[in-house]
Amino acid sequence: MNKWLKTILILTGSAVLTRFIPFSSLFRNLDTMIHEFGHALITLLLSGNVLRIELYANHSGVTYSAVQAGGRSILIALAGYPLASLFALLLFYLYRKGHQNWGLWLASAVALIMLVLYVRGGFGMLWLAGFIALNVAMLVLWPKISRYYYLLLAFLTLEESVVSPLYLVWAAIAAPSRAGDASNLARLTPVPALLWALLFSAFALLCATWAVSLFFKGDRLRKAKGSR
Repeated sequence: MNKWLKTILILTGSAVLTRFIPFSSLFRNLDTMIHEFGHALITLLLSGNVLRIELYANHSGVTYSAVQAGGRSILIALAGYPLASLFALLLFYLYRKGHQNWGLWLASAVALIMLVLYVRGGFGMLWLAGFIALNVAMLVLWPKISRYYYLLLAFLTLEESVVSPLYLVWAAIAAPSRAGDASNLARLTPVPALLWALLFSAFALLCATWAVSLFFKGDRLRKAKGSR
């Protein structure tokens, strides 16, 4: 089967099946967390200041930062979607290597940094604290089911990392001034919001094809080891 078709089928299946899992909507905020952390991380690397981060129940978020005018603002606006896609890919790479626990500890560490330093507001702080507590519980108290929990997070994050920029394409067509990061980049560059949204979507799909390939390779390795 063509790898692109396989990726689309996997993403579609994930989008449908995960809707039947209780509380799966809450776990979709992991993609939002990484997206906003990407903005914050690049801000800090460019010697800017992260003022605060807000996470909302509808899976959206905002990072407020201060940085010198110029090209740095472009890099910060660029960071969110690609880093979210790369994080989803990293989760599947760690699964391929059998290091799911590393992925859970990494996600927990990012959540802790955001909770302590940047996130303000009731929902965001509550979600981060609950996410950290559940991850630690999976790692320490329920290690036998942590693999399935990890795969739920990985597929939800992968799905969201693709759906979010695709939604941005629609937003850029319907209301170009309200297309989030794509609108910000359009204001900072000569490139229209729609093209930025399409670039984000293309990169997300590319990362998704790699992630799906890693998933199947990881499963084949586990079956091979189990048959020995």
